Amino acid sequence: MEFTDYQKRVAAWLVIACVFVLMLWLLGAVLTPFIVGAVLAYALNPAVTHFEAACRGRMPRWAAVILVMTVFLLAVTGLVMLIVPVILKEAPIMRQQLPMLVDRGGAWTQQMLNRFGVPFQFNFSSLRDLMLRAMSNGDSSTVGSSVWSSLKIGGSAALSVLGNVMLIPMVLFYLLMDWKRFVFFMFKLVPRKMRGAVEHFAEDADAVLGQYLRGQLIVMLVLALYYSVGLSLFGLDLALPVGIFTGLAVFVPYLGYGTGLLLASLTGLLQMGFASTALMVAVVYGVGQVLESFYLTPRLVGERIGLHPLVVIFALMAFGQLFGFVGVLVALPCSAVLLVAVRRLREQYFRSDLYNHD
Repeated sequence: MEFTDYQKRVAAWLVIACVFVLMLWLLGAVLTPFIVGAVLAYALNPAVTHFEAACRGRMPRWAAVILVMTVFLLAVTGLVMLIVPVILKEAPIMRQQLPMLVDRGGAWTQQMLNRFGVPFQFNFSSLRDLMLRAMSNGDSSTVGSSVWSSLKIGGSAALSVLGNVMLIPMVLFYLLMDWKRFVFFMFKLVPRKMRGAVEHFAEDADAVLGQYLRGQLIVMLVLALYYSVGLSLFGLDLALPVGIFTGLAVFVPYLGYGTGLLLASLTGLLQMGFASTALMVAVVYGVGQVLESFYLTPRLVGERIGLHPLVVIFALMAFGQLFGFVGVLVALPCSAVLLVAVRRLREQYFRSDLYNHD
């Protein structure tokens, strides 16, 4: 049996795709900093290009790259540092009020269980004593031995994380410096007959991803304002840092929201008690989650990239199920690129003999 040229080309591309997927699977851990660096370079390259154009050649490329990277790293550091004053202020108060909070929470929980006839008894005093011992053993020798023990147990993981943290900025710098050269090299690998179609596809995907990034930025700013104002209306002292952190951290789905919820709950418990904190968290974070999941993200992100709100929700769930936390992070960008591919396949289908055959 002799294969046609078309079948040979399809088979060759299938083999290339399988080899590519196999390499990604085998080298996943090694490629992580390079993939993260490439994503960041794609997002920051327009800013570098803008600075170069604004300076009209007076600023070298390396200076523009360093300027943009410095601003970006300062923004990330500032976002992380929003948590520090909360921890520094609340940690001593937590040591003092923790026994009372545990006792009150235990009494309230047991009362609710008894009211609804649930035959369950929990020794909250043991939990309180355990937490107090853990917080009281905070001397330097104990902390040092605990850190050393943790490093010995999970040393490879700690070194991997540390290596990625140091490697990502380096990869980002070199990618931003030679971004045009890397893009030209990638397009040069495309067969000549396919370069026109691939170039048009890349332009459409770039436009869609740009809309996604702008939409996500608007969502983050709106939520930062909402959580700051909402927590302030309930009288939370640290409403501004907790609200801003929660809003800006939503770019990490679930983790950012959960961290902000935990911070608001702890600061609320130490300031206003259990009942007021429960009401504050239920109202502010409950409404905020509904607002973000069912309106802001589908409308400001989904509609900007042409995805229906139901498709956005499905994409988050599907990618999360398939690839875990990383899948949730890349769900919408990947869906945006797949949307461009689906649109082109639909156009080809409408022009094909299969569709137009009488």
